[in-house]
Amino acid sequence: MMENEFNWANKRICVTGGAGFLGTHLIANLRSRGAREIFIPTIEKYDLVDRDAITQLLEDANPDVIIHLAAHVGGIGANREHPAEFFYDNLMMGVQLLHQAYERGVEKFVAIGTVCAYPKFTPVPFREDDLWIGYPEETNAPYGLAKKMLLVQSQAYRAQYGYNSIFLLPVNLYGPGDNFNPRSSHVIPALIRKSVEAKENGDDHIVVWGDGSPTREFIYVTDAAEGIALATERYNESEPVNIGSGFEISIRDLAEKIARMTGFEGELVWDASKPNGQPRRALDTSRATEKFGFTAKTDFEKGLQATIDWFLANRK
Repeated sequence: MMENEFNWANKRICVTGGAGFLGTHLIANLRSRGAREIFIPTIEKYDLVDRDAITQLLEDANPDVIIHLAAHVGGIGANREHPAEFFYDNLMMGVQLLHQAYERGVEKFVAIGTVCAYPKFTPVPFREDDLWIGYPEETNAPYGLAKKMLLVQSQAYRAQYGYNSIFLLPVNLYGPGDNFNPRSSHVIPALIRKSVEAKENGDDHIVVWGDGSPTREFIYVTDAAEGIALATERYNESEPVNIGSGFEISIRDLAEKIARMTGFEGELVWDASKPNGQPRRALDTSRATEKFGFTAKTDFEKGLQATIDWFLANRK
């Protein structure tokens, strides 16, 4: 399918998780492309873990395209506290939604996976063909495997039914509107909040999980939204595709950068009793460029500054 064959103005789009962090940025992107009919289900009305709620959603939305962003997510701490919930909720949402979308004749299903699906010791940079060479990092394996089953289902339904479902693998997101709740946030918003509050309280140190040695790749949320929109528009194949920035940074360097940018001058105390998570995480993003012309554009430090500014302006 060429780009000019996909007309957003003529499609009814359902974006699960559309009221969330990534979802709000994706909705803005789709509207800029001319999308007129976008259905955004809320968890209060549609509990997507429940089969009957999915049936009702599809009846109400009557979509041509589903972009499935909705997920039960969190950082290492939340994954360790709720492994069963993260597995069950994400598995049941995805499996039932994709199946009913196929049964109903929804034209296209865009499944959003997670970098947590990759094996713990994947060679860097992570290539999509290495998804099955080992078991995921233990602290987030239940979540990662539940989302990875969407890839298996997507490929199986294309193979047996010719169903047009695609699977995207975004790396860790950050940006304005991120989740800054200390019990469930990921590393960038957690460090921003800790640093800002420690500076305001006059604390002489903050505690950071792990030893600082792991590396991570992050993608600015508007870049991720652009990648998903382009894939929805242009990509119609079974192979999974990484959505990343191609920029890798150690947690130690990240923490020091955020402390400097927020003006916190105290000590960073590393709590090595807490898990590091995956040793390294960085993606090969060449398939996204080749298949649908996506390359992330946001400079990491500029993206961080925008995220810090948003937190300072909105935390009250």
